[in-house]
Amino acid sequence: MSTKWFKWLTNHPWLVILTAIVLTFAAAYGAQKLVFKSDYRVFFGKDNPQLIAYESMQKIYSKSDTVNFILAPKNQKIFTNKNLAGIKALTKASWQIPFSTRVDSITNFQYSHAEEDDMIVEDLVDDVTLLSVAQLRKIKTIALKEPLLINSIISAKADVTNVSVTIQLPGKNPVKEMPTVVKKVRALKAEFEANNPEVKVYLSGMVMMNTSFAESSIHDMSTLVPLMFLVVIITIALLLKTITGTISTVVIIILSIVSTMGLAGWMGFYLTGPSASAPTMILTLAVADCIHILSTMFYEMRRGMEKRAAILESLKVNLQPIFLTSATTAIGFLSMNFSDSPPFRDLGNLVAIGVSIAFLLSVTLFPALLMALPLRVKQKAEDKHDIMDKISDFVIKKRKLLLPTMSLFIFGFAFFIQNNQLNDDFVKYFDETVPFRQSTDFMQEHLSGMTVVEISIDSQESSGINSPKYLKTLDNFTTWLRAMPITDHVNTITDTMKRLNKNMHSDDPSWYKLPANNELAAQYLLLYEMSLPYGLDLNNQLNVDKSSARIIATFKNMTSNKMLATEKILQQWFKDNASEYKITIASPSLMFAHIGQRNIRSMLIGTTVALLLISILLGIALKSIRYGLISLLPNLAPAAVAFGLWGLFDGQVGLALSVVTGMTLGIVVDDTVHFLSKYLHARRNKNANSQEAVQYAFGSVGRALWITTFVLVAGFTILAQSSFKLNSDAGLLTAITILIALIVDFLFLPPLLMKLDNGDKSSLEKK
Repeated sequence: MSTKWFKWLTNHPWLVILTAIVLTFAAAYGAQKLVFKSDYRVFFGKDNPQLIAYESMQKIYSKSDTVNFILAPKNQKIFTNKNLAGIKALTKASWQIPFSTRVDSITNFQYSHAEEDDMIVEDLVDDVTLLSVAQLRKIKTIALKEPLLINSIISAKADVTNVSVTIQLPGKNPVKEMPTVVKKVRALKAEFEANNPEVKVYLSGMVMMNTSFAESSIHDMSTLVPLMFLVVIITIALLLKTITGTISTVVIIILSIVSTMGLAGWMGFYLTGPSASAPTMILTLAVADCIHILSTMFYEMRRGMEKRAAILESLKVNLQPIFLTSATTAIGFLSMNFSDSPPFRDLGNLVAIGVSIAFLLSVTLFPALLMALPLRVKQKAEDKHDIMDKISDFVIKKRKLLLPTMSLFIFGFAFFIQNNQLNDDFVKYFDETVPFRQSTDFMQEHLSGMTVVEISIDSQESSGINSPKYLKTLDNFTTWLRAMPITDHVNTITDTMKRLNKNMHSDDPSWYKLPANNELAAQYLLLYEMSLPYGLDLNNQLNVDKSSARIIATFKNMTSNKMLATEKILQQWFKDNASEYKITIASPSLMFAHIGQRNIRSMLIGTTVALLLISILLGIALKSIRYGLISLLPNLAPAAVAFGLWGLFDGQVGLALSVVTGMTLGIVVDDTVHFLSKYLHARRNKNANSQEAVQYAFGSVGRALWITTFVLVAGFTILAQSSFKLNSDAGLLTAITILIALIVDFLFLPPLLMKLDNGDKSSLEKK
């Protein structure tokens, strides 16, 4: 049936080409439905426990997603008339940012103090133009002594300040809402820097991080994909020396990508940082099928075979291997559905779809293009001593040395897998060329990090926060928390309570302590809240019925392991000191810390399932359970060696790398499938012994294997240049794994086959 089909399509190439183009455009039309979601929440499934806890806390209190304008005057002095005037103007303008619900700065901090028998609540900085040197000095002293401000809004050296804008997106149109906010933020930054050229502005916060996810991905798509196209074109043109083959391959790549992304739009997919790298991966993987078909076709044409006959022979020889490699690659990427992070599931599904489309186009449109376009190949005898012959001679001659040496190489590097730690740092998802990373590093150095943990302490009774016991617990916890070396800042209601108690006692410093009873605490809070302007209330710290309070702790930027350890320490403190209260600990930092740990466990299951499916498929396709089992060794060895190397030189395995084993498993199988299929073809159909079969496998498929490996390694190495760490780390480790796979299939698999088959010349049983 396949022979008849191939004959038909080579007889009607233009009909095949036209049909393929029409179907591709129909699929590609769906690409207009694709949208890019940049919210960091897309990394977490709806049933993720940390996401559920965080969103529940956001509903109880106000949202805490922010834009931070980090202002750094060149004179390193915040408290000057000019600089304070600029800060005050920016604070006022920030209220105009779409969806802003709160703006906190040094100028609008609600400073409470006593005047005779009255308590006054007012902006810390009012009319800047009238401030004398003495008044500026007083404001500075107040700010640097206020625990709610120091290392959050103002640096300890008073040389950097923060205008923090809380954003509450409606969520009705996420594609437009975030860009609208960022556009206004950047316009304000540009305006401020134009009016205050002596002040440098850095933009940080969760909103800017979300934007960086989208912008990094768009930048990668606009730079890495074209670069990869260039590599593919040059590689095929130089190594295979064919213009027609190069053009045809590029057409297959383009149609595979646009069809996949179009179908993604029709199917309701949305793009994220990881899934946006799908075109680069599809581009890389789609090349392999074409190169194998071209290599065999040229091999036959150089021996005098007519073009049409050579195409048919190539399709006949390569149909099963490229089907198997496409299937195993798809299975490997589909194993990413076990991931706990939706963007990686989407990436796996998109690449699996792309690989399947590339296979279909490679055995239909690709031969039709080769048939329709002019193609000439010089007829000449193959060089009997080309590089593949030399490698095969070396492997056969040194097989007794290579097998133990390569075994030692594999197990030696695999030993260092234990050096790897499941660790991550979501701030470092972006390299240092990304403005968000630069701003966040600057903020960490001068103010505080972005590692925030929110702790809700529920008294489980209405107005329970006014209880002296409850307030004392919060104060003890705050004191303990601030004493930790990793802590930058703690925002707590007890600081406000102490200040109010002092205010109500004529600002006597000895009264800077918590109120003595419930009634006083309730009265102080009521009086204070009635004095606060709109947007600066206590909803970010207290719930509606005053039964619970939220403490927000900001730590120095830390890895996921340290974050998880910190979470346990916080939980243990309440278990030991306040077990009667209901505690909820949540934040984006915690969500990212947990997802890597959860993902590696789920992907171990996914990789195991994929490995079993691939082994069964190979056993059936190769008609030998024995060779299906033998294939396990060269399929597992590359990932083991690659992770061993990673353990030696890096050792940090985060969210991205947790999916690499499953992702690469399907790819590295390709070399094994092609080599084994040619080896078995020689053994079964040519009655060759194991040494002759190895020589035949090298001669018939070796060149195509190293060319496809070159393209794959180049493609994933280019992906490793991404400014988005999740993509760059995955690209680098995948490139290493694929390169090792070729080394294993050239230097380990042939000696293993010759050892197991003992040079027996009898035909193999098909079982």
